[in-house]
Amino acid sequence: MPAEPDYKFVLTNSENKDFIDLVTLLDKDLKIRDGDDHEFYHQFNNIDVIKHTIVLYYKAKAIGCGALKEYDSKTMEVKRMYILEDHRNKGLASKILLKIELWSKELGYTNCILETGYNQPEAIRLYKKNLYRIIPNYGQYQDVKSSICFKKVL
Repeated sequence: MPAEPDYKFVLTNSENKDFIDLVTLLDKDLKIRDGDDHEFYHQFNNIDVIKHTIVLYYKAKAIGCGALKEYDSKTMEVKRMYILEDHRNKGLASKILLKIELWSKELGYTNCILETGYNQPEAIRLYKKNLYRIIPNYGQYQDVKSSICFKKVL
């Protein structure tokens, strides 16, 4: 990863234009990966209900994002993780994830959970590398065979 001053994290909300643009790219990728299941997953990823988002900039260009959404009084759900393709494999997603965890703790939460799909092996490796453990599928994902859910105690 290049020098830290080239990178800037902005804690914002889902009305941030750069966040919206990155999520649009994420959704295009997920539509290909998820195929016929995309509309099912898409209904749970509406950014209108997300109040806490992070945008990562490299030399003033938005290159990655993530978000957190309250799941319950102790738990935040990690949402909308994405890094532009030409900035991947540099540890940036882990840095966004760490910012999400720190922000969750600052807000008084003790856990982070998330759902990803088996069609996203890079995401699965990311969460395992960052000490998330596989848990039974929760909420709307309980009976979804293509989903895998994770949890980390903060």
